[in-house]
Amino acid sequence: MRSFSFLVNPLSGGGAAPAAVVPVARLLRDAGAEVEVTYSPGPKATLDLVKAGVARGDVIVAVGGDGMLSSIAGQVSQENGVLGMVPAGRGNDFARMLKLSEDSEVIAKVLLEGAETPTDLISVTLPGAEPRLVAGSVYSGVDARAGEIVDKVRWMPAKLQYPYAAIHSLATYVPCDFTVVVDGASKSYRAATVVVANSGYYGKGIHIAPDASLTDGLLDVIVIEAVSRREMMKALPKAYDGSHVLLDQVTVLRGATVEISGSPSVPMGGDGEPLGMLPTSAKSPAIVQVLPGALKILT
Repeated sequence: MRSFSFLVNPLSGGGAAPAAVVPVARLLRDAGAEVEVTYSPGPKATLDLVKAGVARGDVIVAVGGDGMLSSIAGQVSQENGVLGMVPAGRGNDFARMLKLSEDSEVIAKVLLEGAETPTDLISVTLPGAEPRLVAGSVYSGVDARAGEIVDKVRWMPAKLQYPYAAIHSLATYVPCDFTVVVDGASKSYRAATVVVANSGYYGKGIHIAPDASLTDGLLDVIVIEAVSRREMMKALPKAYDGSHVLLDQVTVLRGATVEISGSPSVPMGGDGEPLGMLPTSAKSPAIVQVLPGALKILT
């Protein structure tokens, strides 16, 4: 019988996470499992809780959205632990990629009986900074600006936040001159955004990288070249079913190591969280690498 340490982000999903954990924890306890539930006390303390939980032999369960998942996935990986998920955020895109249900009974069954599946992670390093581990995707450009907007409109109903942010960012975006190096091959683009994807989904269901796999040891790089704002808005619906990759302005690359720089500098994000500003010099780029099979996750 597995034992579990639940780490809950009380702000995820506009406050939905605390309610989501209750029925799952009850079902696990009814099945005889030991369950400890902790509300996230901050990044440093959360990482200490992960370390202690793994040392006890617990499955670490992230309760929240993609940001919560990414904030602890790297630590679980480094401690050689096992991660479970209770999707309770605004986007839940990594759970969508894994085809994980949001139904309490199904979640409990996966936590009790699911297989420990080796899953790739992303390492992203900005000049002068320590590497950060991300589960789903890293992006720079118009989508990172959309992420900033989402964080400013938490007062808005959750189902409207991402569409509003996407439209607003597209209406105001400024193209960037990107240099993208994939496994040593360099190309330049004048583009709206560059996405380096481990997971196929981001932005609450946008199928940005339809051929991405969490287990292939590769990253999918989606470059959306600059077109008019009107054309960008017309193309946005195609991104939800993945058909945007057929457009002339979209380039798909694939590799294990990606270097990105651009001018003027634009924000970078990862799984809904800000990462900093994109470097402007190709001599000191952001370095994004895949870590094959780095995380064991219950599916």
